[in-house]
Amino acid sequence: MTQHVSPPRGGTDKQATASPPPAWRGLPARADVRTLSLLGVLAVLVLIGGLTKPDEFLDTRNLQLVLTQASVIGVVTVGMTFVITSGGIDLSVGAIVALSSVWATTVATQEYGFGGILLTAVLVGLGCGLVNGVLVAYGGMVPFIATLAMLASARGLALQITDGRTQVVTVDGILNLGERDSYVLGVPPLVLVFAAVTVIGWLVLNRTTFGRRTIAVGGNPEAARLAGIDVRRQRLYLYLLSGLCCGIAAFLLIILSGSGQNTNGNLYELDAIAAAIIGGTLLSGGRGTITGSVLGVLIFTTITDIFALNNLQSDVQQIAKGAIIVAAVLVQRRTASTT
Repeated sequence: MTQHVSPPRGGTDKQATASPPPAWRGLPARADVRTLSLLGVLAVLVLIGGLTKPDEFLDTRNLQLVLTQASVIGVVTVGMTFVITSGGIDLSVGAIVALSSVWATTVATQEYGFGGILLTAVLVGLGCGLVNGVLVAYGGMVPFIATLAMLASARGLALQITDGRTQVVTVDGILNLGERDSYVLGVPPLVLVFAAVTVIGWLVLNRTTFGRRTIAVGGNPEAARLAGIDVRRQRLYLYLLSGLCCGIAAFLLIILSGSGQNTNGNLYELDAIAAAIIGGTLLSGGRGTITGSVLGVLIFTTITDIFALNNLQSDVQQIAKGAIIVAAVLVQRRTASTT
């Protein structure tokens, strides 16, 4: 006689053995927590600045200056976020900014006016990004080595072009953009460009096939290849994107300083990488956040401004930045180990 076994109370066998929800379902919640944490840190910094130097820090001109300075490195950081998300790195962004700025401000280039300067800066950035992409994607070079070589080469070429001198911009169309008369509702044009680049970057990373391919390549290149993604071509495109952002940043820096110098973009690569890391982008690839990177840029720029207003030494500022980077990496590792 066959004995009938009833299912356990509270549900069927299928319900009892159901697997737990996949880990990816918790990503949006964790992303929200990271964003709120970064906003909290930024709010604390604003509070500190307001308490230590209320008249100076909260002044409209100072806040405009902070946003303007954040715009240049912020555009570079958007491109860096894409590269790191794919599992790569770009150490040459600061040198590319320098080379683009000096090449775009030579006497010969300035003869073509506003359009010539903008086009030259963008083309030089794209050219350097193309070289990086070819070396990494098709030359098989490690991104660290390829971009380190570009860093040295671009810095050397920038020095050769300028012969160590500052190239002053004489084009009125460029100089006028740095004046307060060009502000739109009190917002500097550089900030508007930064906002546009940020929005476009967010949409590309989160709402397009290109963004999904970038995340897939960073998460598992072999699996991405088996899924039909041309991994080498995708990496080439990403370094082109990084170069494009460097070219745009160089043009913004020309507007901000009214000149081109071979020392432009000094340590931009470290600031961009640090901003992306504390924003939540994984150094190992597979996860990136434009929103977090932008907040990271604002945090570092605000720290710099507070230190400057309080006449604190730059070495203390660098120590503070280093501590923030270490803390962010430790948080990333803790988060990764629990997922």
